[in-house]
Amino acid sequence: MHDIKAIRDDAAGFDAGLARRGILPLSPELLAIDEERRAALVKQQDLQARRNAVSKAIGEAKRAKQDTAALEAEGSGIRGEIEALDAEAPRLELLLRDALAKIPNLLDEVVPEGRDEAANKVEKTWGAQRNFAFTPKQHFELGEALGLMDFAGAAKIAGSRFTVLKGALARLERALGQFMLDVHTTEHGYSETMVPLLVNDAAMFGTGQLPKFAEDLFATTDGRWLIPTAEVSLTNLAAGEILPASALPWRLTALTPCFRSEAGSAGRDVRGMLRQHQFTKVELVSIVAPEESEAEHERMTRCAETILERLELPYRRMLLCAGDTGFGAVKTYDLEVWVPGQGTYREISSCSNTKSFQARRMNARFRPGEGKPEFVHTLNGSGVAVGRALIAVLENYQQEDGSITVPEVLRAYMGGQDIVSVS
Repeated sequence: MHDIKAIRDDAAGFDAGLARRGILPLSPELLAIDEERRAALVKQQDLQARRNAVSKAIGEAKRAKQDTAALEAEGSGIRGEIEALDAEAPRLELLLRDALAKIPNLLDEVVPEGRDEAANKVEKTWGAQRNFAFTPKQHFELGEALGLMDFAGAAKIAGSRFTVLKGALARLERALGQFMLDVHTTEHGYSETMVPLLVNDAAMFGTGQLPKFAEDLFATTDGRWLIPTAEVSLTNLAAGEILPASALPWRLTALTPCFRSEAGSAGRDVRGMLRQHQFTKVELVSIVAPEESEAEHERMTRCAETILERLELPYRRMLLCAGDTGFGAVKTYDLEVWVPGQGTYREISSCSNTKSFQARRMNARFRPGEGKPEFVHTLNGSGVAVGRALIAVLENYQQEDGSITVPEVLRAYMGGQDIVSVS
């Protein structure tokens, strides 16, 4: 959410920031609503002052046994005007809030220009891509051949874009999630958190999913939403709070199922597990003082990279361009893991700094010392997507006979099993 005062102070800068996202100037429309709103508030205050003065005059006139008819008529007229403004001022306030709620965050100056992912910038590349002595298969070919990945069974009970994992692959996915949580909690300082998978409108609004992305979400019949990521639940724990400065930073992590309708992805990644309606992810959320958010963004991204390095999965860090940066972010790093079956890199983690954008929407603040409360900065990232990590493990650790070598760091979570093969 944007601060209308900041827009008043620098309308040209605001519009220039939006232009980087390909959005036409919006400040004239916003400032017109704001001016009308402020004029209504001033008029409301003036009328209230006049009403008080008339009431006082009526009292004085009655004590002096003077005629009060004219004053009472004036007072009645003022009451009518105030009643009309009592409805108009909130209407204009809501109109302005709704307009601001639909506008994306302004980008950090380091974000490269560009319309789509083709303009994203490679920041670093880690790990050597394995040279296979055979043509590597894709994960769904491997999983189905093992008899441990069942798309037909999932479609029978839930429709397309679902997967049933069985036996060792189900355990391998669970092992990945447990491994990630253990690293983030014992080494990276995140606090493991169990959160609701169903949230209300306010929570979805607070992190920016509503109103813009309603079609990408699953709604229940009782007015709740299935979370698209644990970011929603974790970040909203600070909603409406004024935190002491000593409590920051908050670093929270959760392993949860996530749900997305994938409304805009028809025909994309139809086969396999890459783009599912239900998937599992380890989420990282940080809530920090404003001066700490840039350093925290680097730290969070590095925490996610550590997971891929421990799994010995080649990856690259991408700085997203203006046209590919998400609605609430000022700056985003994507981590893309190498998937040899496709012969390309695919996103496995996205780490974003939203600065005060989400905090304004959810009124999340902290008190620096004896000063007035200020908005916190919020950050979120995948640490990492568990299903996509499973895909990467299957494809990078596959053997010519179709078996899968279990990465060394996961073997303890697999009861010592080091190979997944047809039993």
